Amino acid sequence: MSAQEFAPKLNRTAADVVRFLLNNGEMVTATMSLSDDQMELFALEVGAELLLVDPGQQQELELQALFDDSDDDDEEAQQVRPPVITVMGHVDHGKTTVLDRIRSANVVEGEAGGITQHIGAYQVDRDGHKITFIDTPGHAAFTQMRARGADATDIVVLVVAADDGVMPQTIEAINHARAAEVPIVVAVNKIDKENADTQRVLAELAERELVPESWGGDTIVVEMSALEGLGIDDLLDQLIVVAELEELTANPTGRAKGIVLEANLDTGRGPVATVLVDKGELNVGDPIVAGAAWGRVRAMIDDQGNQIKTAGPSTPVQVLGLSSVPQAGDEFRAAPDEKIARTVAEAREHHQKVMSQRGDARVKSGVKLEDIFSQIQSGETATLNLVLKADVHGSLEAVTESLRKLERDEVDLTFVHRAVGGITENDISLAATTNSTIIGFNVRPDGKARRLAEAENVEIRTYEIIYKLLEDIEHAMVGMLAPEYEEIVTGEAEVREIFRVPRIGAIAGCYVRSGVITRGSKVRFLRDGTIIWKGAIASLKRFKEDAREVREGFECGVGLSDFQDLKPGDLIETYDEREIART
Repeated sequence: MSAQEFAPKLNRTAADVVRFLLNNGEMVTATMSLSDDQMELFALEVGAELLLVDPGQQQELELQALFDDSDDDDEEAQQVRPPVITVMGHVDHGKTTVLDRIRSANVVEGEAGGITQHIGAYQVDRDGHKITFIDTPGHAAFTQMRARGADATDIVVLVVAADDGVMPQTIEAINHARAAEVPIVVAVNKIDKENADTQRVLAELAERELVPESWGGDTIVVEMSALEGLGIDDLLDQLIVVAELEELTANPTGRAKGIVLEANLDTGRGPVATVLVDKGELNVGDPIVAGAAWGRVRAMIDDQGNQIKTAGPSTPVQVLGLSSVPQAGDEFRAAPDEKIARTVAEAREHHQKVMSQRGDARVKSGVKLEDIFSQIQSGETATLNLVLKADVHGSLEAVTESLRKLERDEVDLTFVHRAVGGITENDISLAATTNSTIIGFNVRPDGKARRLAEAENVEIRTYEIIYKLLEDIEHAMVGMLAPEYEEIVTGEAEVREIFRVPRIGAIAGCYVRSGVITRGSKVRFLRDGTIIWKGAIASLKRFKEDAREVREGFECGVGLSDFQDLKPGDLIETYDEREIART
C-alpha cells in the first residue's frame, strides 16, 4: 500500500511517513507503493505492531473474526458424534455395490421409493450408532477437497476385489488416505467368486504396509460379498469400533459450521448445496455463508428425501436458499445475522475476482525441483515430494531405488505416490495437493492431464533413460541443471483402423484430435498412456494423395518408418523440442 493508505492506520499523516523515510535515505512520494521493509521501519519508529500477510489472508482473518469460534473446543460441551466414512477403491471392485447395499439395508421396507434424490452422502443406523457415508465420485474429488483444506473424512474404507487384488487405483487410494492421515479399514469384496484368493490379497496389502490383524498387524480386514449381502453388518460393526477408538467428538450447540460436499444449480430449486455439519446445529432460517455464496436456509432435505428443521454434527443435508453455487470443499458457517453473511460473501467474491484478474498463481509451500538448490543454499532442509509413474513395475522399483541413493542430509526425498501406467488427472490433483514434482519414466500425460497440470502449475518431467533422470535430480541438488528442452506437443491423432498395403506394410488410418500432424515430424506411439515406439512419420496421406500436414478434425493415413505393431485406439503424438532459457 501507499503512504496515503498506510499512515492513517497508525494515526499518522502521509507526510509523516514520507518525512521519516526521507531522513532514513529512502526517497518516496505519498502515492508510491511502500515496500514491506519501509512499512516495518516506520511501524517500529511509532511503536506499532505489524503483521505481514498474503493478499486476501488479511481479509480472511478479518472476516473470520466476525464469527465467534470460542465454544468450538469447550470440553464440557463436547459430545460423541457419528464417524464420517469415505469408500474408495479400484474401478469395478464393487465400491458402488458396497455403498448401495449399506444404504438399502437401512431403508425400511416400503420406504425405498422415498429416496427421491441421491444427495452424495447418507447416514445409516446400526444398533443405535449412526454412521455417515460420503459417496465421493472418485479419488480426484477426495484429493481436491483436501487441496482446499477440507478434511471431511474420519475413516477410509478401502474396497479390494478378492479375484483381482491390489490394483493401481487401490494403491492411489492408500496414498490418498495416508496423506490425509486417517485410519484405513479394508473390505475384501467378491469372496463368492470362483477365482477369489483372499490370502493373495492379504499378502499384497501387507506389502503396502497394511498388515491384517490375522497376520499380527493392526489393519482391520473384513471379508464380504456385496452382491450376496455377506459381511455388510460385520463391516458396520468394525467401523463403529474404529470410531470409538478415534474418540470423535464435537460441540453440538451453537452456530453450525462444516463443509460443502457438492453443489449444483437446480432448474426448479436454484442453487442446491449438500453440506456436512462439522459442529453446532444448523436450523432452517439460519443465515449462512459458504465460500462466496450466502443466504438464509430456506429448506433442508436429508438423505431419505425428508424435509428436516435441524441438523447436528456429522449430518449430511441438502440446503436450499443460497445466492449462488458454492464450490465443493468450501467451508460453510451459520452467521450471526444476514448482514454479516452478505458482507463476508461479497468480500470473498470481490477477492476471487481480483485474484483471477491477476492470474492468481496460488502460493504453495514446498520445493519445486528447479528451486531446490536455492533452498539448500539458504541452509534449510529441502523436501522434494515426488509422484513417480513408470511403464512397468520393474522400472518403477529400479528408479525408486536409484533415487533413494541420491538422498543426503540437506535433501529429503518423499514418494507421495508410485504406480505403473500413464500420468493421469488424479496424479496431477495429488501433486497439486502435496506440491510434488511428477516424474514419468517411459510414460506420458494425456491431453486432459497436461491441461490440468498447466492450470494447477504442476511440474511434469518425463524421461526414457534412467541415468538422465538421476543426473537431472542430482544436478538440481547442486544447482547445475543442464539446459532444459521443453517439448511442444504439436498434434495428437487416434488410430481408428489399420490397413495392410503390399510392399509397404501397415498404414494407420487416423483421426486428428488436436493440433497438426506433419510429415517428417518426431512421433511417439502411446497405448494406455505408455510409450510403445518412437520415431518419425515416413508418409502422410489424405485420401490417396500425399499431404505435408493434416489439421485437427480431418482423417489421414500415417505410415511409420519401421513400426508395424498397430492397434485401433493407439494414440500418435507428434512433438518438437525447444530449449528453455534458465532464469
